[in-house]
Amino acid sequence: MRGGIGTEFLTSNRSHSVFHSLQTSLSKTSPRAGIGFQVNYTLSKSLDDTSSVYGAFGQTTSGTLLQAFPQNPWNPGAEKGPSTFDTRHILTINVIQALPFDRLDFLRRLRRHVTSGWELLNISTLTSGSPFTIYSGVQQSGARSLNTDRPDQMGQPVLSTSRPVREDYFGQGSNNAAFFFIPISVPGGTGPNQGRFGTLGRNTFYGPGFHSFDVSLIKDTPLGHRGASEAATLEFPVAGSHG
Repeated sequence: MRGGIGTEFLTSNRSHSVFHSLQTSLSKTSPRAGIGFQVNYTLSKSLDDTSSVYGAFGQTTSGTLLQAFPQNPWNPGAEKGPSTFDTRHILTINVIQALPFDRLDFLRRLRRHVTSGWELLNISTLTSGSPFTIYSGVQQSGARSLNTDRPDQMGQPVLSTSRPVREDYFGQGSNNAAFFFIPISVPGGTGPNQGRFGTLGRNTFYGPGFHSFDVSLIKDTPLGHRGASEAATLEFPVAGSHG
């Protein structure tokens, strides 16, 4: 007979996070010109040592990151880095413009309920990318870090999605692994692979930004008699996004 001790989990509510932001807003409405707009910009930075919540008995996690374990269980403070939901720049632009078709001479032959009540609405959102972490996928040490081992970074990639192969974000194609070194079979290493913890930090790279543009043509038409009228609205939306 053989015996042993299974995996043991030590759960603590110790964690640390900090968030700073600068939020600005500019708005203007001109009834005479029939236009209204609002511009919002946020510059922010969020830091923490985990962006998820570890569930009971190791069964579940919640949050934007499904990895709640540190690489080095004896030094969770080394996980401090950008939050997984950290978005440095957020710009939103909202514009609504009344379209005075009823004032155009060549449309005056049409009835007013056909040419009036038209508006053009635009909502645009531009954000910078979110951070992500590179994992080695190898148990580097004897700590059994549950797939959170990170490699050493050996070079500085130029991140871009404008290359002929858009998915080649690091720019070296099949040789992207050359930017990293997995520290196994090293002097003083531990575990089955005789390795150590990697020096690459958590959430050290940022993904591409996200752009969203929504345009709607709106028509408001009153229904019923004066004093007891209702309005019907027709919308013709056109949306586009790019990440």
